[in-house]
Amino acid sequence: MTFLALLDYASVLVFALSGALVASRAQLDIVGFAFVACLTALGGGTLRDLLLDRNPVFWIGNPNYILLAALAAVAVFFSAHLLESRLRWIVWLDSFALAVAVSAGTGAAISLNSPPVIVVLMGMATGTMGGLMRDVVCNEVPLVLKQGELYITCAMAGAITAVAAIWLGFELKFALLACAGVCWVLRAGSILFGWHLPVYKSRPPRS
Repeated sequence: MTFLALLDYASVLVFALSGALVASRAQLDIVGFAFVACLTALGGGTLRDLLLDRNPVFWIGNPNYILLAALAAVAVFFSAHLLESRLRWIVWLDSFALAVAVSAGTGAAISLNSPPVIVVLMGMATGTMGGLMRDVVCNEVPLVLKQGELYITCAMAGAITAVAAIWLGFELKFALLACAGVCWVLRAGSILFGWHLPVYKSRPPRS
């Protein structure tokens, strides 16, 4: 198994768990769990592969990805009630999934010799779009858009780190590990310490 495939598997698993936990908050049935988990786990990677014209899309070429997501959904369906705070688990699982998915998307674009701007955008899309789809379908405020949260910024910073590391001569594996590390540290800092970017505040017009 290649390092990029391993990243895809890890991303699918963790995003599927977070998607299934969101489904538990929405009190869906087991089919709903599987749908939301698969949407969350595969959405970002599907968009990435379509935009990069990778044929076939990763989970169509290897159905084990969708089976892994479905199994994760079933496991959460029977165990979610054991968690004291599902929202906290969702936030932290999502932070790990974000870091892994951004590095997977970045690596996929680098492997196709895409320009640096496209590499960064594909990393961001892979990391954020699955969670966005999950939250919209389950009528949750998307983590991507929550005021005062570092989220897309973390994805962008991670992807830029990978591009810079490749430019400096690092091997792809180490560049992607640096990508995941930077992305997760920023996201964890936002969760724990409230790190955020300035937000726009409207002011009344001057007379």
